[in-house]
Amino acid sequence: MIALSNTLSHISIQVNRLLPVLILCAMTAAFSACSKGQNPTGETAASSPTPAAVPKITSESVVKVAIQGIEVTAGGSADAIVRVTVQSGYHVNSNPPNYPYLKATELDMADTDEISLNSVFYPKPLVKKFAFADNPLHVYEGETPLTVTLGAAPTAKKGQQSIPAKLRIQACDDQVCYPPGSIDVVIPVLIK
Repeated sequence: MIALSNTLSHISIQVNRLLPVLILCAMTAAFSACSKGQNPTGETAASSPTPAAVPKITSESVVKVAIQGIEVTAGGSADAIVRVTVQSGYHVNSNPPNYPYLKATELDMADTDEISLNSVFYPKPLVKKFAFADNPLHVYEGETPLTVTLGAAPTAKKGQQSIPAKLRIQACDDQVCYPPGSIDVVIPVLIK
């Protein structure tokens, strides 16, 4: 009887040691089946798009910028038109926005020794109501032209220059606003 009791005690200890390993193996098999798109009956579920297949929406991904080059004489000024095109279904905040917590659409450019940013004219915005805001917002949609007045120093050297600038934007759809972003642009300037 003592031998049988010792044997049962030994088996109980072995089962207690193996039980966690057996549970872990069963969980691994279950998770493996889930990761292969199988449901509990063993049938393969319809595949859904992976996160890589769904494009991430950002302020920069829904806004495009086009700039036509300008000519300016040394000591003079000229207007460049920066065309901001917002993808259908989205908008960007106007400049100025109607609430201080909203990020304005803004063109920034550092002056050089030869070319300076005199002014940027932002057009009249659309006024629209959105689900995420209590009051109508001032926004730009579709194509919006910004008029950028550049001045050339009297000592500016004749020839072609590429002036770097940055367009700061915050895009939104009819439900949410995306984090603010910026788009690097180049303004082609021919100094005559």
